[in-house]
Amino acid sequence: MNQKNNVTRRDFVQKATLATGAASLGFTNFMKAQGRGVKSKSPLSIDSFKTAFQREPLINSYGFKGGYITRLWQVVSQLQDSSGNKTIGLGVNAPLWSDSKVTSVWGESGGNSAMFNLTCRALQMIEGQSFETPIHMVEDILDEVWAYGTKITNNADLRTTFALNCLTSIDNSAWMLYAKQNNIASFTDLIPDKYKTAFSYRSDKIASIPSISYSTSIADIEKLKDEGYFFIKIKIGAPGSQQVMLEKDMQRMEQIHKIFSTELAKTNPERKIVYYLDANGRYESKGTLKRLLDHCKKIKVLDKIAIVEEPFPESLDVDVSDLGVRIAADESAHTDTDALKRIEMGYTGIALKPMGKTLSMTIKIAKLAHDRNIPCFCTDLTVNPVLVDWNKCIASLLKPFPGQDVGLLETNGGQNYRNWETMIGYHPMGRAPWNQTQNGLFTLGQDFYEESGGVFHELEHYKSLFED
Repeated sequence: MNQKNNVTRRDFVQKATLATGAASLGFTNFMKAQGRGVKSKSPLSIDSFKTAFQREPLINSYGFKGGYITRLWQVVSQLQDSSGNKTIGLGVNAPLWSDSKVTSVWGESGGNSAMFNLTCRALQMIEGQSFETPIHMVEDILDEVWAYGTKITNNADLRTTFALNCLTSIDNSAWMLYAKQNNIASFTDLIPDKYKTAFSYRSDKIASIPSISYSTSIADIEKLKDEGYFFIKIKIGAPGSQQVMLEKDMQRMEQIHKIFSTELAKTNPERKIVYYLDANGRYESKGTLKRLLDHCKKIKVLDKIAIVEEPFPESLDVDVSDLGVRIAADESAHTDTDALKRIEMGYTGIALKPMGKTLSMTIKIAKLAHDRNIPCFCTDLTVNPVLVDWNKCIASLLKPFPGQDVGLLETNGGQNYRNWETMIGYHPMGRAPWNQTQNGLFTLGQDFYEESGGVFHELEHYKSLFED
C-alpha cells in the first residue's frame, strides 16, 4: 500500500523526524537574453512549500551495484510564490545508486528516510528566497545540503550525487514555477540561452533501452528480444568478491548473448544488437575489467559493446583511454567539474540523469560535454512515467549517439514497478503515441514537441497528496 506523508513549513520538525525514523504548463515563449531588446526574465521567487512521498513496490527485487532494492520512494515537492502560483515537482529516491555506503549502514528504508529528511531541509533553505534561475538555486544550496547530509548519515565522505538526488523533486518544481513566472510554455524554450547549443538536435526517434539486472529472468530477457529491443543495458558487477563477481559477469554475458546471438531477424531486422554494460563502480582494478573484456572478445561480444558505464570506484584515478571500448561516466560525474575530470581521464561518454541529479546540473554537464565533443545519452533511475517524459525531453534534443542514427534513453520502470499501469494513469498524457515502444524505439512526432511530452500538464494525482 502506498504511504503518504506531508510536510509543511509549520510542522516540518515533527514530520521530518518521522521521516528520518521511518522514513501544467508547457515549455514556450522563453525570453531572449538581455540586451536583445526583450524584457529580462523574472527571477525564481519561492514563498512556501509542501512535500510528500509515496512508496511504490517493485515486481521483484532489482539488483545492481552489488545490492538490491525492493521499492522506490516517489518524492513530491510543491512550491508556491507570493502570487499564488503553485507547481508540483517529482523525484525518485535512489540511495543505493547515489551512495551505497549509506544503504550498507542504514538499509533500504533508512537510506530513503535520510534522503527525504535532506529534501525537507533543502526546502526550508529556499523558503522565502529568490534566485536568478533554478540553476542558480541548486548552485547556491548544494554545498549546505551536502554538509547537512554528512551529519544525518554520519558519513563524512557522502557522495555529492546523494545530495543532488535529494534535490531532484525541488529542482523539478522550481523549473515549473520559473516557467509560470515567466510565461514559458515549451521545454526547448525553458533551457537558458547559454546552454542551448548542447540541445540543438531534434530527434524523430529514440532508442528505448531496457535494463537487465542480476535478477532479470531468462523468460523476461527472451521477451525483450521478442519485442524487438536492440540496445540492451546489462547490469554487471554481481555480488561477491572480485573473483566471484568476474566469474558471474562472464557467465551472465554468455547467457544473455546466447539469447540475442540470433540477432533480430524476425522482430526487428533493420537493427543489430548493441550491449551497454553498467558496472556501477564495482570493478576495483583495470586488470579485472580487461579480463571481462577479453572474455567478451572470446565469445564474440566485444564488437557489440557500445558503452561500458562507470566501471571503477570513483576514488580510482586511472586512465581508461586504452581499454578499447567507450567508457562512460555516470555517478562519478556528480557535477560539471567532476565530469571534466572524467573526460581528462579518457572517458568518452557521459550518462545524463536529469531526474537523478537534477535538470539544472544535467544542463551544465551536457554543455560541458558538448563543448568537448563528448557524446551524451540519457539514463533512467527507474523513474515514474511523468519523469520518463522529462528524460525524453532531454534525450530528444541530444545528437544521435556515435554508431547509431537515433538518440538513447534508458527506461526500465515498466519492467520493474508492480503498479506501472496505474502509474501511467497519473501522467495526463501517459498513453500518448510517443510513449508507445515499437521495435525498441520511441517515435516522436510534432505532437511530442508541441506538448513537451505532456510534462507541463497538471498532475492531479500528485496534487491530491496535499489536500486536507
